[in-house]
Amino acid sequence: MKFKKVILVIVAAITVLTIYGVKTNWFLKQLYPKKYSQQVYFYSNQYGVDPNLIFAMIKAESNFNPDSVSSKGAIGLMQVIPETGTWVANYIGIKNFSVNMLFNPDYNINIGTWYLKYLLKQFNNDVTLAVAAYNGGSGNVSNWLKDKRYSENGSNLKKVPFSETDKYIKKVLKYYKIYTNLYR
Repeated sequence: MKFKKVILVIVAAITVLTIYGVKTNWFLKQLYPKKYSQQVYFYSNQYGVDPNLIFAMIKAESNFNPDSVSSKGAIGLMQVIPETGTWVANYIGIKNFSVNMLFNPDYNINIGTWYLKYLLKQFNNDVTLAVAAYNGGSGNVSNWLKDKRYSENGSNLKKVPFSETDKYIKKVLKYYKIYTNLYR
């Protein structure tokens, strides 16, 4: 019931804003901002990843809060796991890396974007599989692709056995579509 009231208020607000000449896009851009755009565009260009996908992941992971820490210890804007952050930082040559650097938006977006590109390469540029691997682990996704319960053809998933990962994929893909359409 409460959810329906929230939706009704949002629809009413959009209607009022539209009637009074305020574009709906303005309202949507407040809900789906492009914060940290300098870093996102720089690293997405450097690593060849669609910046709208990065914005969608940041929105889903931390809602643009650089101080965010998950219950599993993932840190910062892109919710990088410390072990992954350390591995990527060493691989890409970040000197004197410490886990606290993941709270810095520049380091976090650099490491998170590089890692996403790594997953995109691993899964033949399949965004859904890369996003699943970012959340659920690349080893798990590889195993799911080999399991007939989760993949009929070994190249895409018909079912994701982790509920959290399934919800995460849907959320990121929804945000990705919104960012892509909103910022044409």
